[in-house]
Amino acid sequence: MSSSSIFELFSLQGQTAVVIGGTGELCGAIAEGFASAGAEVVLVGRDPAKAEKRLEAIHAAGGKGYFVSADAARKADLQLLLDQVQERSGGCQILVNGAGVNSPTPFLDIPEEEYDRIMNINTKGVFLACQVFGKYFVENKVAASIINLGSMSGLIPLSRVFTYSMSKGAVHNLSKNLAREWAPLGIRVNTLVPGFFPAEQNKKVLVPERVAKIMSHTPMNRFGEARELVGAALLLASNGASSFITGHEMVVDGGYSSMTI
Repeated sequence: MSSSSIFELFSLQGQTAVVIGGTGELCGAIAEGFASAGAEVVLVGRDPAKAEKRLEAIHAAGGKGYFVSADAARKADLQLLLDQVQERSGGCQILVNGAGVNSPTPFLDIPEEEYDRIMNINTKGVFLACQVFGKYFVENKVAASIINLGSMSGLIPLSRVFTYSMSKGAVHNLSKNLAREWAPLGIRVNTLVPGFFPAEQNKKVLVPERVAKIMSHTPMNRFGEARELVGAALLLASNGASSFITGHEMVVDGGYSSMTI
């Protein structure tokens, strides 16, 4: 295969990618990667300042993108988001669900309000976005890629992040169910599973003692960097490169999940 064919295999030229959580560190890096591959990216979040900084980097590199403010846990907001994307971009082919929050509250002390907040953003938000955009993909016969951000805690139980782990376990399960449901329609649904990447949502959890435990369980003996998620996300997004990949949990963890003692 020629080098030009390889580039075409991973190209997102002419496509639009909606990145919910794109104002954050990890999904922001993914959005930049998609833009570099030719996609127009739509950053979705609630912080225009963070979006502007990310869009400056995207535009400086010759990419295309814009920001839409939305609450990921509100169906009405997500429907308005889809309407705006259809109006401005003519539709979309890629959806990334990456909004997330975390908390280290001990299990017996978790208040209902905290539980509801984490489950609403991490699980309900993904559920609703898959409903809103999934309906659009199905009705318009779009060969789409949906990438849901999972977590190592959705695969392997972790201490101190009880509600977060529950929420991500549900995302993993939903992704597989939707992959099975929509595979005949050419709509692929996969879960991108980061290992330990320092991000806003887990900084409170990463106290020195916990960092030491993580490192002792990570063969690469370091945290991941946001840019190291881009290749895996690009693979899952590209119909050329991953046209037969659906229902998959793509782990990017420096070997964490391969470690026992």
